[in-house]
Amino acid sequence: MDFNFSYRNPYDNIELNLYTCGHESCKSKHSYGPAVRSGYLIHIVLSGKGTYKVNNTSYNLTAGDGFLIYPNELIYYEADKDNPWEYIWVGLVGTKINDYLNKTSISKSNPIFTLSESSKLINSINSIINSTKIDNNKNLKILATLYDFLFELLNEFPNLINSNKNTQQTYLDEALLYIQLNFQDNISIMDIANHLSIDRSYLHRIFKRILNLSPQEYILNLKLEKATELLSTTSLTIGDIARSVGYNDTMLFSKTFKKYKGCTPSRYRKFN
Repeated sequence: MDFNFSYRNPYDNIELNLYTCGHESCKSKHSYGPAVRSGYLIHIVLSGKGTYKVNNTSYNLTAGDGFLIYPNELIYYEADKDNPWEYIWVGLVGTKINDYLNKTSISKSNPIFTLSESSKLINSINSIINSTKIDNNKNLKILATLYDFLFELLNEFPNLINSNKNTQQTYLDEALLYIQLNFQDNISIMDIANHLSIDRSYLHRIFKRILNLSPQEYILNLKLEKATELLSTTSLTIGDIARSVGYNDTMLFSKTFKKYKGCTPSRYRKFN
């Protein structure tokens, strides 16, 4: 049974929203366009044949093939005359969609992809379609199925060219979050590396390559930044501030603060 759905609530989740999804068994020569779409659309051919045209290039597609439509690109697609295609689709809008798609091998220059026999993408789109038919907490269910679809898309079509860069950025993001949550406990670089299950030297290289700082330098800067904030905005004692940023030795804290800030904590507080 054919199904079409249109939905858009940009205030529900600015990063990701569904605005269309559906299933259609097309008639001979059924077509769309030339036209532009306002969001990102992914079609997957279930059976039959058809043609997708974009940027003066024509792609002949069959069952198991898919194509990605980008916003504001002039596109045209048409069902085969003798064996018209049947397809499902999902349309997405949101501020993070392009970021997610950049992590895949699908792109404007390579908008066509082919599913493997073990692909879960068809089931994922069917789950999205089904989620639009429920009554209770519909928006939440739709959002959950959209993220599941993107998860499967990134797993099945990873951007291998940028995979190492993406992996390093992920490690850095996790390391920075861990530091933010634990720097006051005087954590070591080995603690961070063990938390990420990576080698300490590899962690050091990631920090130097992306931030141009060693992990130690980053932690020290964070501690001093937090200390200056507490000195300026609270009446806590120097000892309390020292312990709050991971220094059990108040003298060591004051010495370190003076070395990098050019004055003692007490003098900094007096003039700030």
